[in-house]
Amino acid sequence: MTSAQLEHAHKRMQQKWFDLAMAEQRGVSVAVLERMYNAYILAVEEYNRCATEYEHDSDPVPVPVKQRKLAS
Repeated sequence: MTSAQLEHAHKRMQQKWFDLAMAEQRGVSVAVLERMYNAYILAVEEYNRCATEYEHDSDPVPVPVKQRKLAS
């Protein structure tokens, strides 16, 4: 997952919310608003999946450190 893909998912989620808010203000029917809300929720879930994948891909791989034995 790249940062560009994550940004695209974020913008898509924001656009879905904006479209829903504008439709509500225009007085669109409840049935249409419900479909738009469901599309928004799907976009949120996609963004969350992308964010989790991006975070996982961005985590550095731990490098094991060899410990020295103390001289007795």
